[in-house]
Amino acid sequence: MTRDAAIDAITDYFETGKFQSELGTLVAYPTESQNPEAAPELVRYLVEAIQPRLEKMGFGTEIIQNPDPRGGPLLIGERREDDDLPTILTYGHGDVIRAQEGMWREGLSPFELIEEGDRLYGRGSADNKCQHLINIAALEAVLSVRGTLGFNTRIVIEMSEEVGSSGLAEVFHSHKDRLTADVLIASDGPRLQPDVPTVFMGSRGGVTFDLELNLREGAHHSGNWGGLLADPAMILAHALACITDKRGQIQIAEWRPDSLTDSVRAALDGLPIEGSDGPAIDTDWGEASLSPAERAYGWNSFAVLAMKSGVPEAPVNAISDVARATCQLRYVVGTTPEEILPALRRHLDAHGFEAVKIIPHDRGFFAATRLDPSHPWVGFVTDSIVQTTGKQPHVLPNLAGSLPNDSFTDILGLPTVWVPHSYRSCSQHAPNEHVLKSLSRDALRLMAGLFWDIGAKGTPSGAPRS
Repeated sequence: MTRDAAIDAITDYFETGKFQSELGTLVAYPTESQNPEAAPELVRYLVEAIQPRLEKMGFGTEIIQNPDPRGGPLLIGERREDDDLPTILTYGHGDVIRAQEGMWREGLSPFELIEEGDRLYGRGSADNKCQHLINIAALEAVLSVRGTLGFNTRIVIEMSEEVGSSGLAEVFHSHKDRLTADVLIASDGPRLQPDVPTVFMGSRGGVTFDLELNLREGAHHSGNWGGLLADPAMILAHALACITDKRGQIQIAEWRPDSLTDSVRAALDGLPIEGSDGPAIDTDWGEASLSPAERAYGWNSFAVLAMKSGVPEAPVNAISDVARATCQLRYVVGTTPEEILPALRRHLDAHGFEAVKIIPHDRGFFAATRLDPSHPWVGFVTDSIVQTTGKQPHVLPNLAGSLPNDSFTDILGLPTVWVPHSYRSCSQHAPNEHVLKSLSRDALRLMAGLFWDIGAKGTPSGAPRS
């Protein structure tokens, strides 16, 4: 009954092909939460793939109907060993974005796990089925070797993360007593580099909205009306251009955060941004005074996600009547969410673009969160990872992307430590999504070691008990 025995057990689980087989089973569920027709699959994933496995481990489980009609069901489970032991909450999401059928490379299929070298392709393989499978399997390995976990465990598996975690906050409010814990330890998102573990303690928030300029009824011939009718696309382009300068530096004062402190800078100093996979970074883009790591993890970024005027697929000789751009601000702690769109309205008006409408998206987005890297649970997790892997993990104050961490911090009041099991070039949210077998093996081992250490050592020194 040793730590090494638990790590050996999880290694055998990987080496014998059981991990790959079980991941293939999970990927085969077409759990597209953005597709209303897939609603039965969201239920089936929990009932068939997750609930029986957890109950076999001694969890009591309940599948909860989502109070938000836009969202799928949620599973809450608990394995309680002793009231005097620490309680760990973990989380995952079984829903995936749209499959994007027909856009995958030849030989690949979204809901079939296909192996090519070190890669396992399939929708949800990286986001998030692989990640919560790794954590559940690691708990199983510790349980099989020790006979107990040595701590209490609570788990949430939601089926609505890809539609903004609709209903998650409401469920957390109404079931708060069932979700109390000492810490959230969960997995989502990417490592900075595939061969080095990453730990992050929060995420950037996001606000998505449309800018629209509608000038008249219908389009009109560009020969007859050119020079006489204002072009909404040109005007909207100028409106967009006033939000940042030509290198993307944000020009709205309220969108420039005040939270890039010396301690955050120190935590980000030296973290790698570029790797062998993925696009080359544009060094002359973004806030000029910041390092690339500070731009991605310590600052806000504005992006135009899509633009349209006329019919781009089949242009005609006409001045369009309307132009529209879908935009997004990713923001860090230190930005007031309620002021983001009002500040934009004031900025556009001040630059003469009163006619440009701001249309917020109905879909909710996650708020920015961040835990101090010096928190005792961060040190506990990183020390365990070093013991298992021999590598010092990359420690981020927050993820560059967004996830529902605010529900755990703001509603449940938990410190949150995320240990991601994917990498940045996994094609998450795109065709050809995949995970790396080598990374998955490493993640299984370090999570088994981490859960073993929690059972052996309990709450880290200096961390308050729930």
